[in-house]
Amino acid sequence: MINQKKPIYVIGHRNPDTDSICSAIAYAHLKQALGENAVAVRAGKINSETKYVLETCGFAVPKLIADLYPRVKDVMAGSQITIAPDDTLRDLGNIMQEYDVKSVPVVDKEGTLVGIVTVGDLAKLYYEELEMQDLTRAGVDFAMMLKVLDGTLVCGTELHRKVTGKVRIAAGSTTTINKIIHENDVVLVADRHNAQLASLARNIACLVVTSDAEVARELIDIAAAKGIVVIKAPYDTYTCARLLNQSVPVRVVMKSNVLSFKPSDLISDIREEITSTRYRNYPVVDNGKLVGLINRDQLINPDREKVILVDHNERTQAVDGIEEAQIVEIIDHHRLGGLETNEPIFIRHEPVGCTGTIVASMHWHRDVEIPKDLAALLLSAIVSDTVLFKSPTATAQDRNTAEKLAQIAGIDLLNFGMAVLKAGSSIQGMSPSDIVRNDFKEFQVGESHVAVGQISVMDTTEVLAIKDEILQEMENIVNKGNDDLVLLMVTDIINESTYLIYYGKSVGLIYQAFGRGEHDGVIYLPGVMSRKKQVIPPLMEAARDN
Repeated sequence: MINQKKPIYVIGHRNPDTDSICSAIAYAHLKQALGENAVAVRAGKINSETKYVLETCGFAVPKLIADLYPRVKDVMAGSQITIAPDDTLRDLGNIMQEYDVKSVPVVDKEGTLVGIVTVGDLAKLYYEELEMQDLTRAGVDFAMMLKVLDGTLVCGTELHRKVTGKVRIAAGSTTTINKIIHENDVVLVADRHNAQLASLARNIACLVVTSDAEVARELIDIAAAKGIVVIKAPYDTYTCARLLNQSVPVRVVMKSNVLSFKPSDLISDIREEITSTRYRNYPVVDNGKLVGLINRDQLINPDREKVILVDHNERTQAVDGIEEAQIVEIIDHHRLGGLETNEPIFIRHEPVGCTGTIVASMHWHRDVEIPKDLAALLLSAIVSDTVLFKSPTATAQDRNTAEKLAQIAGIDLLNFGMAVLKAGSSIQGMSPSDIVRNDFKEFQVGESHVAVGQISVMDTTEVLAIKDEILQEMENIVNKGNDDLVLLMVTDIINESTYLIYYGKSVGLIYQAFGRGEHDGVIYLPGVMSRKKQVIPPLMEAARDN
């Protein structure tokens, strides 16, 4: 709801790895400790290693945010101001005056939206000057009349009987009354006793005694015997006549064919409809139930989601709709990838092996204590991203930070690190698509759009055995037209090497950067473990030489 303070999302890249998830959780913890409403979320499915880490350290999987495109639910206001279809126009007028609103949703007893009524509908009604005899068509009953007249019931019990006659004012002589008043009519009369009795003699349905005049006992007895409703009203006859027009139920004037939207509708999808209809407010419904309202003015500049990016800074790696969000911070350890912001933001960018190393350092720099479970979580991120310090991206700062975190968590660094890597090395239950998209990141390399996945295993033979299926999945990705080249790094943790499986239109970059493999689709790269330092830079250099 727009009246509530929206959280700042701390989010990693698509196809998140352990560092992306753990650093988001830890950085959200830091921001919360500093008094900010930050929430860790994820942009994709977690892998087996991250699942193991979260379960071992006692953390829930962060909420999935599929995209950041603004939706109706992001701009809608509450729907506390409503009216029922059988409420009167006077009820409606009181609501509009009290809350200073121009339109009111009409809902039934179950909260289902059945219509909407606007000031324009009321203006049209009174411009056409609805006649009193139209109360018959409107389905007005005596209870509605009693309510709008602020009246007192003197006699009668069948208040929910509908008005079937006309509304008359007994202003003339008895002879005139006998001519114009008929059975089942509603009659308005002041303190004229003879006119009152003459009206009752015509077997009317209801007598309204105006100006708070006294009602004689004789009259009450006659009315009771005939089953006539008698109402005593505090207003003069003219005012009562005007008020009776306001006893018309809202359903008579409401629009039942309502343009409404769902909370999940994209703002971009509804703008054209709203522009063409030009109402001020539009109902928001969920399974038919009214859940809110959106004001057309709020669609001009809707509040954008505020996000903090961790472990990435390239648009191609960010959650869909990042261009619609307000990036407020970036915490990362990769190359700068060209994301643009509308205003200066806080960036913490360091050449270390893991974002978790940066986040831990920021906790200590700001004197925010790292609990044992969070220390284990950050340690998991570091051993995963640096492959237990075997990756060339690993720095002395990563190792020192990991040792300090292990001490806080009270765990053995080596044993814990191997358990984390082992959890991520199994491909059991993974489809070829899952394997290709594991830790999947996209890069702009010269004129080519390159996507690179990486899976770290203890034994590469299991993955290489399904190489043809992996290549077929890569071909499917390229055929969709988003990527020119798809790579999968099958990294051997034990032997510190990588089999690079590749497919695409720009394979010339592969040959120029790494040489041609013994057979198409796979190149063996001894000593290569880092995408960031050992795969992307040679591809960039090859693209520049073309």
